[in-house]
Amino acid sequence: MPLISIITVCYNAAGTVERTLDSVDAQTFGNYEHLIIDGTSTDGTIAAIKSRPNMRRKVVSEPDGGLYDAMNKGLALAKGDYVVYMNAGDKFHARDSLKTIADAIAANGRPGIVYGQTLLVDNDGNVTGERHLRAPANLTLRSFASGMVVCHQAFVVLRLLAPFYDLRYKYSADYDWCIQCLQHSRQNIGLGDTVLVDYLNEGLTTNRHKASLLERFRIMCTYYGSVPTVLRHIGFACRYALRKLKNKNSKQ
Repeated sequence: MPLISIITVCYNAAGTVERTLDSVDAQTFGNYEHLIIDGTSTDGTIAAIKSRPNMRRKVVSEPDGGLYDAMNKGLALAKGDYVVYMNAGDKFHARDSLKTIADAIAANGRPGIVYGQTLLVDNDGNVTGERHLRAPANLTLRSFASGMVVCHQAFVVLRLLAPFYDLRYKYSADYDWCIQCLQHSRQNIGLGDTVLVDYLNEGLTTNRHKASLLERFRIMCTYYGSVPTVLRHIGFACRYALRKLKNKNSKQ
């Protein structure tokens, strides 16, 4: 069975990190390492981590250059055959989620990527619904031309294929990273309707959301071409307008 590296990046996450720790510790599959990359938190994050000792867990707490720099540190330290990111507040959906991933890896000759579905949770861990985009039955490089169709936390990658995050991107380097992984993966195994992860949907400020969308647009143009990306976004806008109109009519 594969060794799976779970990488958790956090900073001042005392209110949410325990949920992630409990989820990892409860997994029925034990062949994993849990790497926590903390950006020198000043609240009770480190105390919360120390209150839940786990021999498979390693903690690094030092200054970093931001989220994706910290994620690169975790990737550099990882020794697993596969890597998956589970940030503070995120959690595995079930106690056997990691086993489900490991079984899929073992049954399919160690594919490049294993992926599944995601639910959204609030700061208290309550499920608020599904992601707007569902993971497709057949994931290809072209799939990401429509956006982040698989949640980053439900995207498990063979470590040898995983590049470092491009630090030129401040908000959407995970999107670029997933595309790069897909470029090098020969086999992607989807788990159908199986939910792997409960993802903390913190939301973005308006300015940050716009910056993230702009970065993602630039990334799409890089990989899928400028003209097709512009045409695709016109289609996105039309569908969004129709959805809003439909919702408005249904409330009347």
